[in-house]
Amino acid sequence: MSKLKIAIQKSGRLNQDSLQILKDCGISIDNGKDQLKASSSNFPLEVFYLRNGDIPQYLKDGVVDIAIIGENLLIEKGGGIEFIENLGFSKCRVSLAIPKGEVYNGLEYFQGKKIATSYPKTVGDYLTRNKIKAQLHIINGSVEIAPNIGLADGICDIVSSGSTLFKNNLQEVEVILKSQAVLAVSPRIPKSKQEILDKLQFRIQSVLRGRQSRYVLLNAPDDKLEEIINILPGMRSPTVLPLAEAGWSSVHSVLNKNEFWEIIDELKKSGAEGILVCPIEKMVM
Repeated sequence: MSKLKIAIQKSGRLNQDSLQILKDCGISIDNGKDQLKASSSNFPLEVFYLRNGDIPQYLKDGVVDIAIIGENLLIEKGGGIEFIENLGFSKCRVSLAIPKGEVYNGLEYFQGKKIATSYPKTVGDYLTRNKIKAQLHIINGSVEIAPNIGLADGICDIVSSGSTLFKNNLQEVEVILKSQAVLAVSPRIPKSKQEILDKLQFRIQSVLRGRQSRYVLLNAPDDKLEEIINILPGMRSPTVLPLAEAGWSSVHSVLNKNEFWEIIDELKKSGAEGILVCPIEKMVM
């Protein structure tokens, strides 16, 4: 059987998160130190470790079939490449920033100014849409220093926590786009590999659902059972089992982690006791 070829970032946070999601999908990668290519021992998958900026071209050329890549890089360099899954990690934003001492009254600030960036297409398209003419200085690497040395009036770069901007005395003033890791597919992927891709995507979706959910077990008095069940969303309906003690039942359900605390508060007010919360490794639908 032919193997599905996947590209992931050679090093850094995205590399670690990409390998982790493959591991959570039950895929074992036999890779040694400094290897640029490795195979899975239990899934028809071959991993290519590439420089982040090179991955879009490898996808375009069909050298790799799929890739885990930041959506921001796909927008900048991957014209025509589609992605089939948001992966929920490596979240960041592409933003415009200026020196802290500057007064910012809107995007007109950048009219006729110089902007240092590693994302000329992204920022260029954004400025064009907003009828702003600015001069772009393309820098591959750390752009934050550009205003401090007089090379530019502002920058456009990726921002996660904002600490790098703070250290370089910059303030974020405009968010151009928000980004996260995605599963991108080469336009040249052979049809013969679609079945393998479907299996991988199914596993990834199961892992992502598990990460977003929590398994909840609680004890409920029978006279409050209907009220408590109505609070719980569940996948279909909660599981209810009688306890050894008469008049009580055990209720099992699944909650979205983002709604968790609000629902727990409601459950307690309705008489739920002994609430136990467990992480979910995978959720297969």
